[in-house]
Amino acid sequence: MDDLDRPAAALRALPPSCGPVRLVAVDGHAGSGKSTFAGRLATALGGAPVLHLDDLATHDELFAWTERLRAQALGPLSRGEVARIHPYDWNLRRFGPPVPLPPAPVVLIEGVGAGRRALRPHLARLLWMERAAEASWERGRHRDGPAQAAFWDGWTVAETRHFAADPSRPFAHALVRECPEGYEWLPGPAAAAGPNQFITDGDHLLPRSEPPY
Repeated sequence: MDDLDRPAAALRALPPSCGPVRLVAVDGHAGSGKSTFAGRLATALGGAPVLHLDDLATHDELFAWTERLRAQALGPLSRGEVARIHPYDWNLRRFGPPVPLPPAPVVLIEGVGAGRRALRPHLARLLWMERAAEASWERGRHRDGPAQAAFWDGWTVAETRHFAADPSRPFAHALVRECPEGYEWLPGPAAAAGPNQFITDGDHLLPRSEPPY
């Protein structure tokens, strides 16, 4: 059985947190590996939908997407309806046609700020990618290349300000750390010992087969 099956089963067993949905956030610094991890976890969950916050943010509103999230996702999901996300096109600088996001038993939301204050009441679990800011940003810059250097200069300032005002890590139920052959789960600051705790020291997850971006 896959190492991801155990936490996936535990997530499915949680009480719903947003209507019939168990909303699970994957937060962390830009470049920390959130998207890759969320994709692996979604697969272990049997193809759980993933909402990428990059689809809600814009060049001018890197973190001012809360109301869009509420209107396009939280509202419909809380009513058991299909959400319709208008993804932002970062090349054309405009929002595109709607993409459906069904009210599955577990829906993942990944991106910087996924564990923000306004969203936490709707979350069943908050997972934090445990990689330092500078190391994450360096990897992100390497991934995106020199053409995005100016964007990254502005992003690091904006991200620092965001987490200073609205930190996520102190409220994480689990810290997910990349290892050479997979992931390690550690109890997060918000974890409490009890029958519902599915993270234990030293749990290891799915080995990687591609660069950790």
